[in-house]
Amino acid sequence: MALKEAPQYRKLYEKLRKLIENGTYARGDLLPSENELCAAHHLTRPTVRKALDMLVNDRFIIRHQGKGSIVQGQPKGIGILSLSGTTSAIGQDKLTTHIIVKPNIRSWEQAFGYEISEQDKSLGCIHIERLRLINDIPVFYDITLIPNLNLTRFTSRSFENKSLFEILRKHYQIQVKGGEQKILAIKADERIQEHFRVKRNHPILRLDRKMETNRAGFSFYSQIYCNTMDYSLIGRF
Repeated sequence: MALKEAPQYRKLYEKLRKLIENGTYARGDLLPSENELCAAHHLTRPTVRKALDMLVNDRFIIRHQGKGSIVQGQPKGIGILSLSGTTSAIGQDKLTTHIIVKPNIRSWEQAFGYEISEQDKSLGCIHIERLRLINDIPVFYDITLIPNLNLTRFTSRSFENKSLFEILRKHYQIQVKGGEQKILAIKADERIQEHFRVKRNHPILRLDRKMETNRAGFSFYSQIYCNTMDYSLIGRF
């Protein structure tokens, strides 16, 4: 079954978002006017306005009457951990993602201490495990559980060096809107020692998270182990 093509407003949103994320439009810059965007992309004004409204909602831009759409820069998206090193920010570092356990469907009764619905229990979850490195230093090891609901071909997608949040947003129109998290200080067990290349009992932060999305009743869950020896964790949730 072929996936439904994204609507035109979302395609424009993705184009403009990418231009902001890669720095083509920097903080303080003005985006092209609505008329210019209509002409450049052969779109109607309501379509352009809907794309701009999404950028406002996601805090990429603000709109001022008489001025236009002013770029705010790339936000620290809700529920997405940002990293700030002692000498450089994440944008200057080399981030890589290794898939430890490929996406696969499993049964589940709960998700890292969070209750799940009876529907989620009956459908099972998509389980994936990843190791993320900055400048070849392991910083995150995460286990993610996603309800197995209307995610066509999800388990066949490639996640190596790709953002899970971006895949959900671009291909399934699922956007993280908030959530809750529990933070615990633990000592590295054998599995974490191996992945993070640390000694036994090395201090590690563990985050258990429930991610709420724009899809009604659809939440997914992560357990993230963080090696914060060289990096601090920042961001809004």
